[in-house]
Amino acid sequence: QVQLVESGGGLVQAGGSLRVACVASGRTLSNYAVGWVRQAPGKEREFVAGISASGSSTIYADSVKGRFTISKGNTKDTVYLQMNSLKPEDTALYYCAADRRRTVTMNPIDYDYWGQGTQVTVSS
Repeated sequence: QVQLVESGGGLVQAGGSLRVACVASGRTLSNYAVGWVRQAPGKEREFVAGISASGSSTIYADSVKGRFTISKGNTKDTVYLQMNSLKPEDTALYYCAADRRRTVTMNPIDYDYWGQGTQVTVSS
């Protein structure tokens, strides 16, 4: 079983950038597809970005395409989400999630393991 811990969230002005990280323990992330999913207050969880276990495939929600980039770190235990040109509507709790099936999916229900989340707040 893999444990996930997110970090790097914070408060940023609109137009700014943040990079959040997901660090795994227990198992290497090279065995899992990894996704970032966010949840704003009063809203359902929303898929943001995902990367396959091999790192060769990535997918993004239309709302973040061209602004966010998901990538794997060199250590194989870390996945990053680089967020540029942030908007107030990006404000949410950002979760890292891992899928044992290794192929990336946009459906939050498909992910097996979840971190506790890191808060991203974008002020206008």
